[in-house]
Amino acid sequence: MYLLDTNVLSALGRPERAPKVTKWLRSKPEEQLFLSVITIGEIERGIAQQKHRNPRFAEDLQHWIDRTTLLFADRLLSFGTDDARIWGNLSARIGHNGADLQIAATALVYGATVVTGNISDFEPTGAKIEDPF
Repeated sequence: MYLLDTNVLSALGRPERAPKVTKWLRSKPEEQLFLSVITIGEIERGIAQQKHRNPRFAEDLQHWIDRTTLLFADRLLSFGTDDARIWGNLSARIGHNGADLQIAATALVYGATVVTGNISDFEPTGAKIEDPF
């Protein structure tokens, strides 16, 4: 089971910029690829930030994340009580409380491998990591 970090999902939006990521994803069975609802939240935050700066880009991103959410509908992992407890412990131990720790907590709950280019953000969490970049 692979949990795709936000930067991997973003690379999918522009496959010409990340051919290694595209190749990596194509080598994995679709049913093993999952997203965290936290990733959806991170992208929605980015869309909201772009609405005033670049409304057309924000609209394109909105359509893209809508399609992506439909594509992953049966492979979206919630952030539940167990995740929250692990996140709380990670946050106290590592010293920050960002979304990456929430994604790592979900990976730890499900025994998933986090697929990310942000290795340094996930290393201290103890989650399994794979870098497709």
